[in-house]
Amino acid sequence: MTARPEKRRFFVTTALPYANGHFHIGHIMEYIQADIWVRMQRMHGHEVHFVGADDAHGAPIMIAAEKAGKTPQQFVADIAAGRAQYLDGFHIKFDNWHSTDGPENHELAQSIYLGLKANGLISTKTIEQFFDPEKNMFLPDRFIKGECPKCGAKDQYGDSCESCGAVYAPTELKNPYSALSGATPVLRSSEHYFFKLSDPRCLEFLENWTSEPGRLQPEVLNKIKEWFAKDEHGHGGLGDWDISRDAPYFGIEIPDAPGKYFYVWLDAPIGYLASLKNHFAKGQAANHWHPESRTTQSYDEFVADPAVEQVHFIGKDITYFHTLFWPAMLHFSGRKTPTQVNVHGFITVNGGEKMSKSRGTGIDPLRYLSLGLNPEWLRYYLAAKLNSRVEDVDFNPDDFVARVNSDLIGKYINIASRAAGFMAKRFAGRLGAISPDGEALLDSLQQAVPGIAELLAEREYGKAIRETMALADRVNEYVDQNKPWELAKQPGMDARLHDVCTTCIECFRVLTALLKPVLPALAAQVEAFLRCPPLTYANATTPLGAGHTIGVYQHLMQRVDVKLLEALFEPPATPEPDQPAPGGEPIAETISIDDFAKVDLRIARIEACEPVEGSTKLLRLTLDVGEGRTRNVFSGIASMYKPEDLVGKLTVMVANLAPRKMKFGVSEGMVLAASHADEKAHPGIYVLHPWPGAQPGMRIH
Repeated sequence: MTARPEKRRFFVTTALPYANGHFHIGHIMEYIQADIWVRMQRMHGHEVHFVGADDAHGAPIMIAAEKAGKTPQQFVADIAAGRAQYLDGFHIKFDNWHSTDGPENHELAQSIYLGLKANGLISTKTIEQFFDPEKNMFLPDRFIKGECPKCGAKDQYGDSCESCGAVYAPTELKNPYSALSGATPVLRSSEHYFFKLSDPRCLEFLENWTSEPGRLQPEVLNKIKEWFAKDEHGHGGLGDWDISRDAPYFGIEIPDAPGKYFYVWLDAPIGYLASLKNHFAKGQAANHWHPESRTTQSYDEFVADPAVEQVHFIGKDITYFHTLFWPAMLHFSGRKTPTQVNVHGFITVNGGEKMSKSRGTGIDPLRYLSLGLNPEWLRYYLAAKLNSRVEDVDFNPDDFVARVNSDLIGKYINIASRAAGFMAKRFAGRLGAISPDGEALLDSLQQAVPGIAELLAEREYGKAIRETMALADRVNEYVDQNKPWELAKQPGMDARLHDVCTTCIECFRVLTALLKPVLPALAAQVEAFLRCPPLTYANATTPLGAGHTIGVYQHLMQRVDVKLLEALFEPPATPEPDQPAPGGEPIAETISIDDFAKVDLRIARIEACEPVEGSTKLLRLTLDVGEGRTRNVFSGIASMYKPEDLVGKLTVMVANLAPRKMKFGVSEGMVLAASHADEKAHPGIYVLHPWPGAQPGMRIH
């Protein structure tokens, strides 16, 4: 095994957020995980360039911008303008933040494409592609939905299944529909460009690259092996990757193909390199946050340096792109490949429940900050739950309160607060000599520093936190054994009091160094209080020493106010300015019980169901409402349901709605269904279904 250099060089990224919305708590979790790792490396004295960018291209942004009455560029710029309040708020310090629509990305994407083409890995073929006859445009993969061809899960996107992780072509979806209009898409021919991932050279390279020790987590490697595998009929394995899209499209033009654009997933990861290049162009990588990371090299020299380690932090939902397409693109265009891809799970709440702000189970990062909740409470809590495996992180409010109040306040901060007052009042803030028992305790903490730093390097944050708090427990046991509050009352015990309090301050400094990557703002306060240089792993094991004078102690951190945490999970009564209302629209005006009583809602059984000739949206329902006859109702749910799947099911209908004459016939009521106000962003309409036991004709009260 090759020995690591004394000073290492890193290029670190997180996944690029799509620039059609604000940061959510999943983004913040990933950025905190990476930020802790970056700060840890810098405490070792290593050079780190930590960059991010907005993923700015693709049809969704083009469509959202059109809806907002803006150009795509202005739409993205407005989203980007709101990023800093999140990043600064949670002490996440990227060295550079850029956009995939920057000139660097246009140049790099076209250069990488031409390199792949020169290597014989680009091909073209005419394909049949879904076309929306109502919107008059070819549909991007993410605007086609249907049933997964592998596992049958409904409402899956046209490129990959969120349920089983399968990757497929949109034309493989069962019962597809347009997420823009709800229309059934039709197939039309178009010439597309492909990256030949099925080429034996790619397979050989990726099998070797992915199996390199330390490159990927074991569970990620196991999943990749499934993607490599073929069945007994030779089906499966890696397929060629469609990398082109037809105009209209907001993206980067393919240099030798007028009217064709790179699929957003081709240029998005190249945005890592583009942001790094933009960073270096700003005064040769001047580093405002971490001056020790400045370099006089050019971008080209830096990325060509074999010693530079390229490290990515990503969520498990984009593993395929980062462990297959991305390294193959880099390698076969003549570039270095990632050293390590670190995959994490999602964030859930209360035992695995998916977060939903409308149900009061979501965490809005800006609301968290605006309520006055300490951002480092969240950094600490997430760190205590994170590890090197691809596991979901569960946020439990009770556990959050207990960990912060018990660990950070009751154990860690408590050490300084119990000693600092005596140091100021009795010894003018000057540290004294330490007795052998204090030396032994301090030495045990100093000896633990390399091991805990290594746990952070391995992304075993939870274990590092546990071991740090175990050390804090030992210091508190020392305090309880020596009882400085009693020593202060006993004549002739000043020397021992000075000894004990000095030991506590020196130990507190070591614990602060161990927690500094997780709690950078608090560590800066402690450094100011202790009047010591910025803490590193090198100086953490060197005591401040007798005679050093510390500053006046001021309380460093408050306990969690449970009421504030409860407020965080309260569904907002009205939508916050940058957030959609529940269901995408405000609650209607208040009505009286008499108004409600006018609407006669009844349980109905769907006796028959059939498509309506001449309509892509409507189904004809034959309903039994307990009247001794059936009713004929038309419902615009054809994009979501097969007729045969509805027959025999119970639903709810408005029974006293005036009949409506339509060109297909008379509709004698209305079936109740739910949908989001923004059908483009949240497509789908869902028929209400009563619990078992309800019978046709029963009235809804």
